Amino acid sequence: MTQVLHTPPPTPVTAEDDLAALAARHGLSVSGARPSLPEYVRQLWARRHFITAFATAKLTAQYAQAKLGQVWQVMTPLLNAAVYYFIFGVLLGTKRHVPDYIPFLVTGVFIWTFTQSSIMAGTRAISGNLGLVRALHFPRAALPISFALQQLQQLLFSMAALVVILLCFGVPVAFSWVLAAPALLLQFVFNTGVAMIMARMGAKTPDIAQLMPFILRTWMYVSGVMWSIDKLTKGDHLPHWVTIALETNPAAVYIDLMRYALIDSFHSSQLPPHVWVAATSWALVAGVGGFIYFWKAEETYGRG
Repeated sequence: MTQVLHTPPPTPVTAEDDLAALAARHGLSVSGARPSLPEYVRQLWARRHFITAFATAKLTAQYAQAKLGQVWQVMTPLLNAAVYYFIFGVLLGTKRHVPDYIPFLVTGVFIWTFTQSSIMAGTRAISGNLGLVRALHFPRAALPISFALQQLQQLLFSMAALVVILLCFGVPVAFSWVLAAPALLLQFVFNTGVAMIMARMGAKTPDIAQLMPFILRTWMYVSGVMWSIDKLTKGDHLPHWVTIALETNPAAVYIDLMRYALIDSFHSSQLPPHVWVAATSWALVAGVGGFIYFWKAEETYGRG
């Protein structure tokens, strides 16, 4: 009796398999493919000079067409502070029982503007620079990072005016001013992380940029820019969860840290519990989480 062995037919080789094998043999990879996270970090570090140069160039060009030029970097938040002082401080009376209200208000406006501008710039980082994204190959995270760095540079430029205001209103120079440096560093990491989250969302849905001003305006009103969260939360007239939400609001945390660092009448008793832990936690969650969230969509930016 003859035994017949049946072997399965060979799997057909497609053109795609041939091309993939050819590319692998010559060390080629998919254009725009997402690198591993460590490799992505290395690529960003290699382009650190581009990030700083791009941020500086954007800052210089921002007011290039205005006659007063870079003076508007200081004038814009100061004019906002003047408007808020008249409406909230004078008409609504929020300046009552708040020592050094003008330094209190100006510090809040400057620090809030840093966060607001970083997030708005990050929202348009990809969608507003599609020509650059499609023309050159580079880690796309360089764009939201450079925009956040631009806003930090603008804030540092404006801090000179803030120091003058503090001195003019009798706030003395104190050793606590050195705390402004770590507070700003943590806020920069937080702002950059949120900017990267918004950059990915804005790249997919550009209409988000039209919605963000309303969201940011609401966030500003609950962040204690024009009024004292400490005064509002004293007593039992607010639900406990509202008090916790107001005190742990990241924008309010960074504003309070800067007020504590710069204004001698703003005491540690006015800070929420564990304020430095909260500031560090927000920076790590937003910075690391935002970076990973942005990196996961790296290969989609500029397509479609």
